[in-house]
Amino acid sequence: MLWLQGGEAMQGSDWGVAPWACAGAGLGAAHLLTTPVLGQVLSHNLYTVLCIPHDPVALEEHFRDDDDGPVSSQGYMPYLNKYILDKVEEGAFVKENFDELCWTLTAKKNYKPDRNGNSVVSHQDAFKLWCLFNFLSEDKYPLVMVPDEVEYLLKKICTAMNVELNSCELEDFLSQEPQGQGGLTVWQFLDMVNSGRFLRGIEQEAISMAVEEVYQEVIEDVLKQGYLWKKGQLRRNWSERWFMLKPSALSYYMSEERKEKKGSITLDKHCCVEVLPDRDGKRCMFCVKTASRTYEMSASDTRQRQEWTLAIQTAIRLQAEGKKSLHKDLKQKRREQREQREQRKAAKEEETQRLKQLQEEKERKLQELELLKEAQRQAEILLQEEEQRRRQQHEEMQRTLEIQLREAEQARASMQAEMVLKEAEAERQRKRILELEDMQERLQEALQQEVKARQDEEAVRYAQARLLAEEEEKLKQLMKLKEEQEEYIIRTQMEKQVLKQEMENKNKCLEEAQKQLEEVRVNRQRVDQDVMAAQRKLRQASTNVKHWNVQMNRLMHPIGPGDKRTNMSGGVFAGYQPLLSRRDSSLKLKQRVEDKGSDATRENSKENVSNGGSSSTLPSPDADTMATEPSN
Repeated sequence: MLWLQGGEAMQGSDWGVAPWACAGAGLGAAHLLTTPVLGQVLSHNLYTVLCIPHDPVALEEHFRDDDDGPVSSQGYMPYLNKYILDKVEEGAFVKENFDELCWTLTAKKNYKPDRNGNSVVSHQDAFKLWCLFNFLSEDKYPLVMVPDEVEYLLKKICTAMNVELNSCELEDFLSQEPQGQGGLTVWQFLDMVNSGRFLRGIEQEAISMAVEEVYQEVIEDVLKQGYLWKKGQLRRNWSERWFMLKPSALSYYMSEERKEKKGSITLDKHCCVEVLPDRDGKRCMFCVKTASRTYEMSASDTRQRQEWTLAIQTAIRLQAEGKKSLHKDLKQKRREQREQREQRKAAKEEETQRLKQLQEEKERKLQELELLKEAQRQAEILLQEEEQRRRQQHEEMQRTLEIQLREAEQARASMQAEMVLKEAEAERQRKRILELEDMQERLQEALQQEVKARQDEEAVRYAQARLLAEEEEKLKQLMKLKEEQEEYIIRTQMEKQVLKQEMENKNKCLEEAQKQLEEVRVNRQRVDQDVMAAQRKLRQASTNVKHWNVQMNRLMHPIGPGDKRTNMSGGVFAGYQPLLSRRDSSLKLKQRVEDKGSDATRENSKENVSNGGSSSTLPSPDADTMATEPSN
């Protein structure tokens, strides 16, 4: 919403109601819009900031310096609602620009920093505190921030500077400061910060950095930001990036200046974050799994990894619950808690008031009872005096006195019955008081149990952190043992490969030896066959020689006609006997030579078989030649 009252512009947190609430005189105040030109300039700025298309000619017509324009006849607030605010679309404009416009309209008149330049916060930091005030203030006009929210904001700023806020001093200040509508206005809040009462001794630069951090967290919905190592998708290398987490996305930049955006990870309810073991020389690793990709990242230490994983899980939870801002949800929860505390406080005050009323009623009834007793005593005294007088009167008067006495007795009985009823009522009230006291004791016991449960929860968290540390140490030892086992397996496999290679080489050598042995066997068989063939040829040649010897013997003893065989043998051919003897000796010599050649052939074949040679059969004497040699 936009509230503009007496020149003071305030911005709320609800932009979804049309027409928007504009309380009081607003921008139509005479001291703010003294001329139509100022209204035209302001309207033009609103049109520009809120991204509303407008016609400059129509704008000049609306702000004519006469009594015919809509501003002159109706005032500026109806014009603001009809022509500007009703045309705004949510998400169509930059909210920061609208904040700056509202700050410009209000700060010059209401913000009063130190004229000597000794203000605790700068002008830009005051604008950011103004935005934070508008976010945390109550959604009703005039805008105020309750003391709980003031303490919450100051604690966040001090936490960002690692400084502890003095709560007692803040309570003293808030008790002394006049508060309208149950809280501080934005200008009272800025004056309190500029007074330096809670930020004394801190440099302005540190305060500016803390305000910027809180502004980014609360206004810009930055859940966490910082440097992380990210593993690339294509080159798979590690690069250091500045990450900024919002409820809808996890963006990363080249540096913390956020000038060059490298990418963004869209978060939804289907995403998840997991812790990864150390590898690739990186430690404290975790990953963000989306529907399309898994992003691996590495933090500087275990604490940072835990903070990042918790923050990302918070963002995913917000997306699953359909919430856009964490601090809007936290603000609503704090408001509900305050309302519950106020309701409990009001109920307790009401109960106390009722008990007080019961006590007063009891005291009043006791006083009435005392008055009745006093009246009874006085009545008895009067009765005694009346009896003395009645003794002296007539019997008629005595009967009248008896009748009066009976009436007095009846009144006394009724009074006693009423006293019994009053005492019973008082007894019931005492029982009610005892029940309330018992209820108060049970409430105190419940409170003590809650405190004890919180202490147990802190102990469990500490034990869980210790177990996580031990688990991480055991995981490191397991990884180390796994690496040693992998090295031993690799070394064993290498030795196995060497033995396998040696066995293959020996098998190859054995196969080659078997091949050579087979070749030797084949050559031996072939040589045996050649030897057998040579022997056959030698036997054939020997047979042929014997045959030719017989033939030669026959030819050497020719038979002539008319001669006897005896005479022929010792007669005509007697001169041939020396020649035949020489021929026989030569033939025997040749046969011995052939026998020696066959023996040499056998010895050579045996040597070839023993040496494994691959040569062919040795040349043998030609039996045909030897057979034909005697014919020459």
